[in-house]
Amino acid sequence: MPELPEVETMRRGILAAVGCRVTDVAKLRCTRKPIEISPTIAQFRRRVRGATISELSRAGKRVVIWLDTDDAIVIEPRMTGLVLVVDPPTTEHLRWRLQLEGGDVDEVLYWDRRGLGNVRLFSRVEFEATFGLEKLGPDALSISAEDFRSRLGTSRREIKPALLDQRAVAGIGNIYASEILHVAGIHPARKCSAMTRRQWQALATATHMVLEEAIRYEGSTLGDGTYRNALNEEGGYQNEHRVYARVDEPCPRCTGAKIKRIVQTQRSTFFCGNCQKRAGAILS
Repeated sequence: MPELPEVETMRRGILAAVGCRVTDVAKLRCTRKPIEISPTIAQFRRRVRGATISELSRAGKRVVIWLDTDDAIVIEPRMTGLVLVVDPPTTEHLRWRLQLEGGDVDEVLYWDRRGLGNVRLFSRVEFEATFGLEKLGPDALSISAEDFRSRLGTSRREIKPALLDQRAVAGIGNIYASEILHVAGIHPARKCSAMTRRQWQALATATHMVLEEAIRYEGSTLGDGTYRNALNEEGGYQNEHRVYARVDEPCPRCTGAKIKRIVQTQRSTFFCGNCQKRAGAILS
């Protein structure tokens, strides 16, 4: 957390910065665990000051701010980072500021409670070397059934942990992996190599459906309240979760079974044993 829907919501929340000119960048004084900001702030400032924001994109779970100099500012929120255009939840966890002029956004802020994220500046060549398809899989919003099958079809891994592999598919994390597999009707412990073509298609369809739905709700704000959108407001998709963190509650699809929890690669997985049998079920 944040995963693709939350990061995509952050990206869309700062779209008004496109066309703005960078006047300054600052690493803010913070007594908490320091985050990685690279290169040094002096070098960062020399390269971005005076540049214009030309595009805002996303690389998996990272917001990418493209400049007209062909440099890219990559913000990776990891567990507790937020990209904001308004006052942050707290001031003591504010880490980085990009000051702007010439548009509707005066600044882009990076806030991080646990200090696990980073802000890095890349040339286009460096960006492609770091986040190209050899390093990062196809984006989960557009991945096809054939992409899934070609990247994971021979793997002996269980499908749920495999979905968290960013080299295979970019953007899916623990929350949405459980949600996607429930919609697809696939048991989280099913081996990738045992998946049928029909199941890969169901998986691709469910992936697009769940992630697009979560983006419409602007992501999931869980019990700790950490995730917020660019306007420091909660997301709403946590109220729509089918299985995640709903152990012992009735399955919303079949209503005849309760949600179960297992641990896979040290992460909690939630599923319905009735809808998601090990032999596999069909998307409905």
